Amino acid sequence: MKKKKTKRPRSALTGIILSIFTENPFRAYNHKQIGHMLGAKDKAGRDMVIKILGELIGDKSINEVKRGKYQLNPEKIHELTKQKYITGSVDMLRTGKAYVIPDDGGDDVFIASNNSGRALHEDKVKVIIFPKRKGHKTEGQIIEVLSRPKNTYVGILEMNKNFGFVIADSSSMPYDIFVSKNKKNEASDGQKVLVKITDWPEHANNPFGEIIETLGQPGDNNVEMQSILADYNFPLSFPPKVEKNAAKIGTTITKDEIKKRRDFRKIWTITIDPHDAKDFDDALSLVKLSDGSYEVGVHIADVSHYVVPGTELDNEALKRATSVYLVDRVIPMLPEVLSNQVCSLRPEEEKLTFSAVFTMNDKAEVTNQWFGKTVINSDRRFTYEEAQEIIETGEGEYHEEISVLHAIAKILRKKRFGKGAINFHSEEVKFKLDETGKPIETYIKEQKEANFLIEEFMLLANKKVAEFIGKVSAGKTPRTFVYRVHDEPNPEKLNTFVQFLKKLGYTLNVSSRQSLATSYNSLFEKIHGKGEENMIETIAVRTMAKAEYSTENIGHYGLAFPFYSHFTSPIRRYPDLMTHRLLFQYLNGGKSADKNVYEEMCKHSSEMERNAQKAERDSIKYKQVEFLLDKKGKVFDGVISGVSKWGIFVQLNISKSEGLIRFSDLKDDYYYLDEDNYRIIGRQYGNAYRLGDKVSVLVKDVDMEKRQLDLKILD
Repeated sequence: MKKKKTKRPRSALTGIILSIFTENPFRAYNHKQIGHMLGAKDKAGRDMVIKILGELIGDKSINEVKRGKYQLNPEKIHELTKQKYITGSVDMLRTGKAYVIPDDGGDDVFIASNNSGRALHEDKVKVIIFPKRKGHKTEGQIIEVLSRPKNTYVGILEMNKNFGFVIADSSSMPYDIFVSKNKKNEASDGQKVLVKITDWPEHANNPFGEIIETLGQPGDNNVEMQSILADYNFPLSFPPKVEKNAAKIGTTITKDEIKKRRDFRKIWTITIDPHDAKDFDDALSLVKLSDGSYEVGVHIADVSHYVVPGTELDNEALKRATSVYLVDRVIPMLPEVLSNQVCSLRPEEEKLTFSAVFTMNDKAEVTNQWFGKTVINSDRRFTYEEAQEIIETGEGEYHEEISVLHAIAKILRKKRFGKGAINFHSEEVKFKLDETGKPIETYIKEQKEANFLIEEFMLLANKKVAEFIGKVSAGKTPRTFVYRVHDEPNPEKLNTFVQFLKKLGYTLNVSSRQSLATSYNSLFEKIHGKGEENMIETIAVRTMAKAEYSTENIGHYGLAFPFYSHFTSPIRRYPDLMTHRLLFQYLNGGKSADKNVYEEMCKHSSEMERNAQKAERDSIKYKQVEFLLDKKGKVFDGVISGVSKWGIFVQLNISKSEGLIRFSDLKDDYYYLDEDNYRIIGRQYGNAYRLGDKVSVLVKDVDMEKRQLDLKILD
């Protein structure tokens, strides 16, 4: 019988050499470096080091990563170093540095550029966490790319004779993409293109790609807007099959269909929308009842009547999941024949709707509710400006009805904030464009009472629909439904935000949910109009979780609603269409839908919503910079909106665009960054520039490709 071999214990020297690798798990050493650290200067010592390195390779503790270079085996890192792993999504910077946002909601992990491996922006990755150093942020190294949701990029092709590179527009792409001559597919040097990453060879510093679409010349408005859409994988047109499907939809409302519905055609009904809107998906009706209470109807376009599950039309709507609103155009979720015509609640036209109807007293309390399919005929289409004038003056067509709706909405709004809703402020930058799409004027879109009127009734309908399905008796299983959820803030991020505010002289009470909401709202009032407003609000939003769609209801933290859904915009949001289908199914006694199927659609819709928001922001940023293209050398007022090691950022009052004043352009002194107090200070004369300071600046340079402004401060 063969004697079983016993594993020999490692020698002390072997343990010491292994500890060198475990203390620096991502560094490679050769035998001379190891020998030098051990003081092994003679041949016998060096031979022993080489022998032990061979043994460590043999038991797979280390790998030979290059000829004569050794590194700890990544598969043994956890076993040998007891270090922690996390998984998360990559937030990449153009410099190659990155932050990984953990899936478990913990603090972001900083990744140095030499530790990012082959990860790209938005990749799902596995990260090993380095031992925490006192006073330093959490750091780590990406050791595996788990999935890559994005492999196409828009950029400018720069060709040499036999190869070229695509320089990506995205500020989150740190690598130029190599394109061989036979992969450029008719694209020419200097053109905007869409490139797909096809490979990233082990020896290559850059990913390899193939051009899949030529978009046109940089700077052309249509090319730039299409580039933004292509970068976020939004299709530029509807497939012919979908257009054909939409064209076949009958527009006539039959008597039989009307009989199946509650008839509101003779009830006073209006829509209130932006002046340039074409897809009117919500309307309000009002009736005064004999007891002095009111019946308020929230009527929503019945898209589910026309868009049938499983059709080409429905599949395309799900794929897009949302309409996209760029500065100069709308990319609709549904073809125009539906979004602007058949489903749009245009005035003096009979329209099919799905409605939430509430009986409400003068305290804005809901005493009765009804949900179901309806038919309406809107009396008038109001713009927000027209409705606002009626609210302010008390005069104009239907002023009595609008005044009643306004009074109810005011009470609803007051109650909502009283119960802990957070009033996030957001400035919406708008542009007046010429016939070529060039911005000739910028302005801030103000939210006024007419906007709040519509908002409150839409919130009411969304909340009540979610409660109607989601509230169940104890012991009963809730039916599958689509909720709009918003989680509580991450405690670590919230604490970081509190410390940040303290340095700026502001406080946040986090002792309870109600106290936090109240102090958030108080903070937003205090900073309104100040230089630090934009920065604080941006960080406040990042501190909060992102709202998303889910079949798992956790409530909506920001609105302080235990139950909330999206019911009111099915023309432009697919989750609202899902909500309509499920509500109708349950109103008619149908069984609970497949939760897994709907959860997948919720995840997809959330992802596409985030992409749409990014595309919209990119189009705004492009137009903000373009607006200043012919204003080089001109002087504008602004406020310091950020400080960094490169210089100070200034937000211009005129366009709300942000530019950088570099330290090298501050000629009156040598300035250094006082990061803890958000300011820069002149070393010789002590002059300081602080976050929030008002300044006058000259537009020094405008870079349209990078969408960046260089500014110069005036004395």
